[in-house]
Amino acid sequence: MLPLFLAASFALLINAQNPQLSPALSCLTESRGVHVPGAVPCNPYEPLQQRIAFAGTDGMTVSWSTFGQLDTPQVWYGTYPSAVTNVASGSSSMYPTSRVYDNHVKITGLKAGTKYWYRTSYQNCAGCAYRPLDTFTTAREAGDDGSFTVAVVVDLGLMGADGLSTAVGPYGGAENPLGPTDLNTIQSLLENKDTYDFIAHFGDIAYADYFIKESWQGYFGTGDSSLIPNATGVVDGYNSLLDQYYDQMTPLTSGKAYMVGPGNHEASLESDGTTDSVHNITYDTSICMAGQTNFTGYINHFRMPADESGGNGNFWYSFDYGLAHFILLDTETDFPTGLQAPDTPGGTDAGANNGPFGYPNEQYNWLEKDLSSVDRTKTPWVVVGLHRPWYISVKNSSACLTCQQAFEPLMVKYGVDLYMQGHVHAYERNKPIANYSVDPAGLNNPQSPWNIVNGAAGHYDGLDSLQTPLPYWVDESFDNAYGWSRLTFHNRTHLTHEFVASANGTVLDSATLYKEHQFSGNGNGNGNGNGNGNGNGNGNGGGNGN
Repeated sequence: MLPLFLAASFALLINAQNPQLSPALSCLTESRGVHVPGAVPCNPYEPLQQRIAFAGTDGMTVSWSTFGQLDTPQVWYGTYPSAVTNVASGSSSMYPTSRVYDNHVKITGLKAGTKYWYRTSYQNCAGCAYRPLDTFTTAREAGDDGSFTVAVVVDLGLMGADGLSTAVGPYGGAENPLGPTDLNTIQSLLENKDTYDFIAHFGDIAYADYFIKESWQGYFGTGDSSLIPNATGVVDGYNSLLDQYYDQMTPLTSGKAYMVGPGNHEASLESDGTTDSVHNITYDTSICMAGQTNFTGYINHFRMPADESGGNGNFWYSFDYGLAHFILLDTETDFPTGLQAPDTPGGTDAGANNGPFGYPNEQYNWLEKDLSSVDRTKTPWVVVGLHRPWYISVKNSSACLTCQQAFEPLMVKYGVDLYMQGHVHAYERNKPIANYSVDPAGLNNPQSPWNIVNGAAGHYDGLDSLQTPLPYWVDESFDNAYGWSRLTFHNRTHLTHEFVASANGTVLDSATLYKEHQFSGNGNGNGNGNGNGNGNGNGNGGGNGN
């Protein structure tokens, strides 16, 4: 651990690599109690990028990042703000090319559905931004029959001057900048923070890998030094964008569990390949340095409840929350034998060379075991989150057919109620469907899973255009609005999905699924009843769906 008197010198040294903020300004703002997103703090032990995740119904993992390594990261917590006296310890580590150390502390032995106050090591340290005690609320016990709401985002990137803003670069194809008075999705989630219990993010987090595309498109300036980044510039730029995003999300993720899954933009610094049409330079994963490939940042930054659910790291896992069982899957790697995952060697993504992260068929076998063991007398709702869709009407189709082959049969077999995806940067609410056959019951007690694709949370590159006429499986769609999903579990039989426009909070689409959820025996299995339902599936389109 650095002596405190060396902290300022340390900050001056590493802050010089940050083009966004001068060292003097950084120290000035920090000493006044404010942390500027992406800035290197004066005190290297200042806790930043706080994020929490459920660890069963009786646990919570508290994570944060620091620019200096902590000998023993600690979290103090309690059920009253005046009695934050319990303490838990964890670990601190850094991966190559990262600017920060990731600190993780798992707290166990908590009460389900209970609010706790907490603080981390060095909170309000000398030269640090001022910060009140944070709070978290543990997951509800499985079977708790109270209604609850979840915010769901997919494909959410950095906002502001280095991300999605009111402008785009002059030389590229980025589209759909924000309007001059529009809120972005992070702002919208903040305004609505008290209306949902936790946040689920099913892949494509931050879009730090867009630093190269933003550079050659002239978003950072039109001089050659800005348009053609070298390897060192790419590393610094990537880390700056990544840290800015996590800082922007901190007001949300420090108090709401942030449950994430992998997407293709977590794979590497240059996950899709991009060609500079101005200088005729093609960038691929060969520009990536150690620590910027194979989901390294994603693996190190988060701690999801895989240990509690028998899953695999941050790649596939499950958790219970009240009346629902949530499952997050990996559409990028680790498919069943004989199926090609898009981000593995030989996959469809540019420079794909990632994984596997488990043994052959591990994810598939785990999913079947998890689905077959759900006690649906306690958690009648089963919801799956994964990144890539297969029912999608986007132009230049991004339908992942091997994803469908890997996961849809098991979801149908075990009666999954809803699965949500993104990857395509638009909104599409589909009818309950299986193997391209639309369920005739619609949203009134269908046997097939309901599918919603919402990759419209927003990032620098904008939105995708949907094809017209729309395929037969589509109920409602939008390709002209940024937004997020709000899921409300009313009771054992009714679930409402809303598409919330980030710009102004308008609900552009709403539909309610009715499931009878009659179960026999121990409650395991598909749980599809044959009774007559009275649910509704009305999409209230508040704009021009196309």
